[in-house]
Amino acid sequence: MVDNEAFRKKVATWLAENLTGAFAELRGLGGPGREHEAFDERLAWERHMAEAGWTCLGWPAEFGGAGLSVTEQVIFHEEYAAANAPARVNHLGEQLLGPTLIEFGTPAQQRRFLPRIADVTELWSQGYSEPGAGSDLAAVSTTAHREGDEWVLNGQKVWTSLAHEADWCFVLARTDPDTQRHRGLSYLLVPLAQEGVTIRPITQLTGTSEFNEVFFDNARTAADMVVGEVGDGWRVALATLGFERGVSTLGQQIGFANELDGIVAQARKTGTYDDPVLRADLTRAWMGLRELRAHALRTMTGDGISGAEAATGKLLWAQWHRHLGELAMRARGARSLTTPSPDAATYEPDEWQRLFLFTRADTIYGGSDEIERNIIAERVLGLPKEARP
Repeated sequence: MVDNEAFRKKVATWLAENLTGAFAELRGLGGPGREHEAFDERLAWERHMAEAGWTCLGWPAEFGGAGLSVTEQVIFHEEYAAANAPARVNHLGEQLLGPTLIEFGTPAQQRRFLPRIADVTELWSQGYSEPGAGSDLAAVSTTAHREGDEWVLNGQKVWTSLAHEADWCFVLARTDPDTQRHRGLSYLLVPLAQEGVTIRPITQLTGTSEFNEVFFDNARTAADMVVGEVGDGWRVALATLGFERGVSTLGQQIGFANELDGIVAQARKTGTYDDPVLRADLTRAWMGLRELRAHALRTMTGDGISGAEAATGKLLWAQWHRHLGELAMRARGARSLTTPSPDAATYEPDEWQRLFLFTRADTIYGGSDEIERNIIAERVLGLPKEARP
């Protein structure tokens, strides 16, 4: 039986001993709205972690992972966040595609891709959303058809996180033109460094560009780059989304706690903490964060909870975090409206302005709140489907 406290000490000690020198300068860098910060250096840090065996912690050992328990993974993510270690760059490969390949991939696909995800030598992006199919994923119109030993893709994906840094993209495409909605979709692995793929960064409210448009114009991938069966991509895609709600959410909540502490410090500094209404809202945020933790722990252990409760995790943290961004502006007071430079051409939001601006998207990306509620109502609770035009 694993001694959890001993394991926690082991993780904390390794982080303290390795987040030194050049790596020490990476503390607190990266993350949503800040992925541009020291990306190459954070990539080097993650490869350093891989050499020490600190990547792919939940993967089975036979697939190159550490085979850790859920409790051990939670401890690692908590200590990683508590150490203010830099944001990870390989989340899409390690947390999403890797588990999907372990569950649905062929042995050849597993041998080809899993080692390169584990050692962080290939980076991945997710080709789901489209201009006409955002949270309504079943409406994708990107197509793929067979030509000999290859699939030929045409279409456009949007909001593709870090595609400009990625080597590959897992793409949901329609391989049967005579089908609609969930049927006839396939889950394809597509190399991005090829003629026929155009990647255009999207400038966000924060002024940064971590999301992209990706255009496929007769782009190609090998015939054996289908995960699962041809036409069964919807089931595989949903499984990938399920893996996204993993143990890393506990580490995410440590980051949220650090942000809340910083906002309280700002409120004390600016004097807005004297406002009893703001103080009460900060207290509610503190209580809400503990509710998020309790909910996440229950969903991971499966302690007698229903499917509806398990499906609400993203709804809960997205609403909470968006409100936190609003609290940051209230805590700063009038300073929240000022910029470091009067020159709009050189404007860059400060830490708290960036938090506010980026969290406006929390209830949209990864499945909008409206779609999430419909999914819970229709597929989990079995309520009548929403009327469609």
